Amino acid sequence: MRVLMFGWEFPPHISGGLGTACYGLTRGLSHIPGVQVLFVVPKAHGDEDRSAIRLVGANQVPVKHRTLQLKHFSRTLDYIEVGSKLVPYMDPEEYWRHTVAENFKQLALLNTNTEGLVEFSGKYGADLLREIRDYALVANVIAQDYAFDLIHAHDWLTYPAGIAAKEATGKPLVVHVHATDFDRSGGSVNPAVFDIEKRGMDAADMVITVSNLTRKIVIEKYGINPEKVVTVYNAVEPYEASSEEAPKKGVNEKIVTFLGRITMQKGPEYFVEAARRVLKRMDNVRFVMAGSGDMMESMIRRCAQLKISDKFHFTGFLKGDDVFDMLRMSDLYVMPSVSEPFGISPLEAMQSNVPVLISYQSGVSEILTYAIKTNFWDVDAMADAIYGVLNYGGMSKMFVTHGKQEVDNLKWDNSALHVKQVYDKVLGSH
Repeated sequence: MRVLMFGWEFPPHISGGLGTACYGLTRGLSHIPGVQVLFVVPKAHGDEDRSAIRLVGANQVPVKHRTLQLKHFSRTLDYIEVGSKLVPYMDPEEYWRHTVAENFKQLALLNTNTEGLVEFSGKYGADLLREIRDYALVANVIAQDYAFDLIHAHDWLTYPAGIAAKEATGKPLVVHVHATDFDRSGGSVNPAVFDIEKRGMDAADMVITVSNLTRKIVIEKYGINPEKVVTVYNAVEPYEASSEEAPKKGVNEKIVTFLGRITMQKGPEYFVEAARRVLKRMDNVRFVMAGSGDMMESMIRRCAQLKISDKFHFTGFLKGDDVFDMLRMSDLYVMPSVSEPFGISPLEAMQSNVPVLISYQSGVSEILTYAIKTNFWDVDAMADAIYGVLNYGGMSKMFVTHGKQEVDNLKWDNSALHVKQVYDKVLGSH
């Protein structure tokens, strides 16, 4: 079985959980006999781990003097030509560029260089919607050049590419919903993004969601037939803590960590308010907000207003070993997400022998038993839970011991087998 898979990012060039999930899933699929994955990204950098896949960059595919097999696809291009400042991941610098950007100009025709190649940034910049459109057009060419049995498109950024590949070949399409605009926007959806998501789901033969929470949104908000929507939970890459001692804290105090994008979806303001309540009850604790995002500056100001800045640390975006170093220094990890389709970072914390506190409004809460859970808005309950873990060693030890055992059983190989069942169903009915 040969799978043509479209993604937007792949490690080590990632901005969030999407690239991490694609990496884990493709490695899991590589362990299934007979399954081969051709993974396409807008821009290949050359340093990606290609041990489990064949990776192609759309920026490396000549399209000059090629015929595009579009059929009805030209009708679906105009909806991409709508200016939007909403993107899934962005650091403070990108956010600033978005907030000051002028209205987007009308998208021009596909531009190629002298070698017939389309140039992609592969990022989430001001030209994101144009790159999505160009990516779809190149995907149409790629689909004509490679032999495969089905198409798998990850998240809204690649749905147009999946549709274009399906139009070119007639092969079945599976779309993978890692998040929806209802999650990213808190309900104030961007019409252009919603339209892309809806068209992708409508065109798909099957829709994979990362949690039942997301499955419910897909069915109720996008009107997708429940019979073609299936949940496949994410997992986590195996991780063995270094034999070296954890990095020194530098302070003889407890550390509570928030690690993720500092944006509305992740609920950073609830973390700050809970921290304030904890600090009223105990002094030997510090709070870390590791990440970047459009709410970072407002969170810094809020900490100053609450007069807790001396107990708060903002690290900026962390990746690779820095993530696990931060977790290993932590006494508790907190993810107070307002709407989290899944959430891989709590699993990484549990791998690092750190107890976790997560919101009920996260998909990962559906599969974890040994995690403390509160509603994202209940900062009093959150503060009580933080206080309890930090002050009762037996409670912390119980969550660490059983949590590590639980997360070690959440393997990408199992998720991949479930995805393979989806593939078999699609091909059997196609």
